[in-house]
Amino acid sequence: MNTEERQLAEMLHRVTPEPPRGVTVEDVAFRLASQPGREPRSHRGFSLRSVFRGGHGWTPVLAALSVFAIAGASAGIATVATSHHGRGGAPSDGTPPATASVSSSPPASPSQSATSAGQPLRVAGGMWDAELINRQSFNQGSLASSGDALYAVGDGSLARIDLATGAIRRTTPYSPPLLSRPVIVGNTAWAVSSYSGGNIVLRGYDTSTLARVATVSVPAIGGVSVDAAGVLAAGPDGKLYVAAGDTVATVDPAAGQVTHRILLTAGRASSVAVSPDGSKLYVGVAPSGSFRLLTYDLATGRVAASSRMSASGGNLLATAGGVWGTTGSGMSEWVWFAPGGDLAKSFRVSQGAGGGLVSLPTYSGGVVWVGGTRELVCASPVTGHALARTSIPADHNSAEYFDSPVVLSSGHTYALYQDEAAQLAGVASLTPPAACSG
Repeated sequence: MNTEERQLAEMLHRVTPEPPRGVTVEDVAFRLASQPGREPRSHRGFSLRSVFRGGHGWTPVLAALSVFAIAGASAGIATVATSHHGRGGAPSDGTPPATASVSSSPPASPSQSATSAGQPLRVAGGMWDAELINRQSFNQGSLASSGDALYAVGDGSLARIDLATGAIRRTTPYSPPLLSRPVIVGNTAWAVSSYSGGNIVLRGYDTSTLARVATVSVPAIGGVSVDAAGVLAAGPDGKLYVAAGDTVATVDPAAGQVTHRILLTAGRASSVAVSPDGSKLYVGVAPSGSFRLLTYDLATGRVAASSRMSASGGNLLATAGGVWGTTGSGMSEWVWFAPGGDLAKSFRVSQGAGGGLVSLPTYSGGVVWVGGTRELVCASPVTGHALARTSIPADHNSAEYFDSPVVLSSGHTYALYQDEAAQLAGVASLTPPAACSG
C-alpha cells in the first residue's frame, strides 16, 4: 500500500463508527467503583453482633453485591437459596437490650414511596417455605400488624409495608427510645417516643396514612425503670397501659390523657401486659437482678397475686392461660410461660436468640410465636406448650434469625429476618404447619 492509499484508509476509519459493544458486568462494576463519592446506601437496623440501640448497627450491602444482583436480574434469576453447613459456630454471648436516648424530631410528615422489593428470595433453606419479600432492615421486636396491614420500625421511621409487592409505601419519622413494639388500637398505631427520667411521651399515628394524630404526655412518678422493656400494652377495651415509674398509668386514647393510676408498692414497673378478657393487669418489677410479677385486679386496682424469680425478666405477654416473658441474656436467654401468672409454676418454652438479639413472644393468629436463631416455635396460649417447632439452620456457621412472627387476617404469616453471612435482612413470609393455625 502506497502513502496515498494509507492516508485514504485512515480517513475512512475515522469517519466510520465502530459497531456497538455490549455492556458487561465488569463494565458496571468499574463504573460504580470509578465514580467518586458513590457508596451503597446504608440501612440501619439490627446486627447479630450488636445490641439494640434504637436501630443502629446493620452493615450495608457492598457495592459488589449490588453488581451481582444486577447481573442476576438480567439473567432472569428469581430465587437464590443460601447454603447451610451445620449449626456450629453460634454467635458469642450478647448483652440485654440497652436503652438509647431519643432524638427530637419535628412534627411527623408522612411520606409515600414505592421502595421496590424485587422477586421473593428463598431463605433458611426454605424452612416453613420462608421467602424474603422485602430487603429493608428493621429494628428487632418492632413488627406489628392490623388486619391485612403490616408495620415495622427501621432507619429512623415507622413504615407501612405493601404486602402485594413487599415495598414500603408510607413512612413517618420515628426513633424508638427502648425495646417496645407499636400497639395498634382501632385506626391508630401507638408508640413510645420518649422514655427517660420522669417523662414519657406516647404518639399516635393513623394506620392508613401514618400521619401523627395524637400526642399524650405521661409523667413517670419516681422516674422510669432502667430495666424497662415492653412498657406499653392495650386492653380489650381500647385503653392503653403504660409502665410509668412507681405506677402503671391508664390512658384513654379518645380523650388523649391519663385517666387512672395504679400505685405499686414493690418498685418501678419495667413491663406491663393485660389479660385478653381485660380482668387482670400483669406488672413486671425488676429489682437488683431478680424479677417480680404482680397481678392486679383491674376492677378493684388491688394486688391479686405476686411471685418472684431469681433471674432478670421482662417483655411480658398475657394470654388466656397465663403470662409469657423473657429472662437471662446472651446465649442463656429463655422465653418462659407462667400458668395463671405464677412464676413458681413457670417453665421454659424456647431458648432465646443470644448474640445481642432478643426472642420476644408474640400472640397472633390464635397462637403464641417465639423466634430466635435456634428454632421457631408456635405454642398454645392456654397451656404454653409448643404446638410445632422447626430448627433454624445456620448459613456457613453464621446464625439466621427470625423475629416476632405475626399472622394477618388473610391467614398469611410474616416475620422479620436476618442473615449476617449473606448480608440479608427484611420481612419474610412463612407457611407454618396446620398445628399453628390456632
